Amino acid sequence: MARYDASELARRLARDAEAVCRHYLSAGRRQGGYWLVGDVRNTPGRSMFVRLKESAKGPAGKWTDAATSEHGDLLDVIRESCGLVDFKDVANEARSFLSLPRPDPEPKVNRVRPPKSTVPAGSPDAARRLFAMSEPIEGTLVEAYLRSRGITALHGTGSLRFHPRCYYRPDEHSPTEIWPAMIAAVTDLSGRVTGAHRSWLDPGGFSEANLGKAPIDTPRRAMGDLLGHAVRFGVAGEVMAAGEGIETMLSLRCVLPTMPMVAALSAAHLSSILFPDTLRRLYIARDDDPAGDGAMATLIDRTQAAGIEAIVISPRLGDFNEDLRLLGIDSLRTISRTQIAAQDVARFMELAA
Repeated sequence: MARYDASELARRLARDAEAVCRHYLSAGRRQGGYWLVGDVRNTPGRSMFVRLKESAKGPAGKWTDAATSEHGDLLDVIRESCGLVDFKDVANEARSFLSLPRPDPEPKVNRVRPPKSTVPAGSPDAARRLFAMSEPIEGTLVEAYLRSRGITALHGTGSLRFHPRCYYRPDEHSPTEIWPAMIAAVTDLSGRVTGAHRSWLDPGGFSEANLGKAPIDTPRRAMGDLLGHAVRFGVAGEVMAAGEGIETMLSLRCVLPTMPMVAALSAAHLSSILFPDTLRRLYIARDDDPAGDGAMATLIDRTQAAGIEAIVISPRLGDFNEDLRLLGIDSLRTISRTQIAAQDVARFMELAA
């Protein structure tokens, strides 16, 4: 009898993501390319969104709760909405929904496990250790990956490093894999490393289908203490730009090369970034999705309360890396120039073609 592992079940569910949402997240509703609901336990509301179709933002079936930073796939939706605990029960429910046969009992096999460490997994200490074990990006797959996405302004990227054999485990029931990865240091306002972000990369290179990311379910993961902190490019003074993704902010940096910028790694963490005491004007680099809108609204409220001017800059497409790749750097320069303060055009913008 055929066997369907967690990855295959998640892929099959994602093919009909809207039907899964209508069945297990019935308290929500569709809005554009997303299913909006209160949380993964099917509470009414709008803070959680499920991507219904694959796009440049990611695969179908992936969800994020902007209020809690929880994220996962449709197997997690089934587990939480049905109140299940054991994976076998989740898998059986998924197979029932998909009308798949139940598998034969799984034979016992030996798994190769990574060496044990005295540093707690996922802790700030583990993040600092991973970053220290990595190497500068010059001449590595990370540099090639960023350039393949149109990012050529790589000055001041000491917060990024390359790890050629970074561990990846799809879930607790799967063996550990090894992939090359971009490692980003998450730091507090004093520059102390509190966490790390891993972007696993495809050693085969860039394509429009994978955008250079490894062909795995969750090619991006963070670890450590993230709340309020960010991946930083430059030292913030009176002016700073903040957004979600590393590639998004590095793309904007191609046309604003001297403006300090931070990547908060998610919409929820963007809405919670801590402000430097020197900050007087914050540019919010908005992603064009429901979570991005929520983060923007929260940040505007927080900056107003702190006496900081907030200016939203929006891409024409989904995010600024899409603008850079698909519209070109001249278009991105025009998009940005029309949205920032006149004094900052003179101060920060690269005007040469």
